[in-house]
Amino acid sequence: MPLGLRRKGKAKSKEAAQLVKVEQVGAGGGGLPDPPPPRRKLVFYTQLAHGSATGRVENFTCIQELYAKIAGVFGISASEILYCTLNTPKVDMENLLGSYVGLEDFLFAHVKGNQKEVNVYKSEDSLGLTITENGAGYAFIKRIKDGSLIDAVKTICVGDHIESINGENITGWRHYDVAKKLKELKKGESFTLKLIEPKKAFEVEPRSKAGKSSAEKIGTGRETLRLRSKGSASMEDMVATTMFEAGKDKGNPDEFAEALDETLGDFAFPDEFVFDVWGVIGDAKRE
Repeated sequence: MPLGLRRKGKAKSKEAAQLVKVEQVGAGGGGLPDPPPPRRKLVFYTQLAHGSATGRVENFTCIQELYAKIAGVFGISASEILYCTLNTPKVDMENLLGSYVGLEDFLFAHVKGNQKEVNVYKSEDSLGLTITENGAGYAFIKRIKDGSLIDAVKTICVGDHIESINGENITGWRHYDVAKKLKELKKGESFTLKLIEPKKAFEVEPRSKAGKSSAEKIGTGRETLRLRSKGSASMEDMVATTMFEAGKDKGNPDEFAEALDETLGDFAFPDEFVFDVWGVIGDAKRE
């Protein structure tokens, strides 16, 4: 899938361009026109959506080349990349990278995370899924219709890559072929989906209500990071304690972010995670 650039303004017409060229030739007394200015070097900044240092990519013309460039920056295989979002590390289908990338867009690459297998009973003709693809052979779920059959299966999420249907690997299929396969599944029978969810950064659960413990869980899939003041210390607990100590005497999120960079800079926490943790620390201090 070739990539284009979104630009502001309209290009000059051929006639206007020719007129400018003639005027430049005449101004030099009939000599050769000035050489064209060097083309601007296009460089884009990128991170892994679950958290990483910032890298730079350039010289790509299609999705496959972009994935290869990003993979090279972070030392991973291009096949690990599910898709990219623009200007947000969230699984936000409204900001999904398509055929165009803006000159100032920041690229967040979502890579393979946990695998899961889900059995679904098809009680209705429509599943309520919208399928799209990443331009490199991976189909994934773009939307789930509210109130639909799949909406009731909470283990199936927007952004999940569909790896197989009833044991048949569909890697490399176009999204409309995947949608057709799902539509043709018989009503009144069960089917099995193997899915791969995008790797997630630490996620803060909804804050506790007044009167409850201020302990919060920050999930990474199989393990959790707990912000708590009692109990034995594990590696996760030590990281949580360090974060709390870094933020307890800070007056705003910027000061807290700077303190985290000094103490836990290797983790490269996304900005949204830092703001969420700042809110948790504020709740804990108030309680």
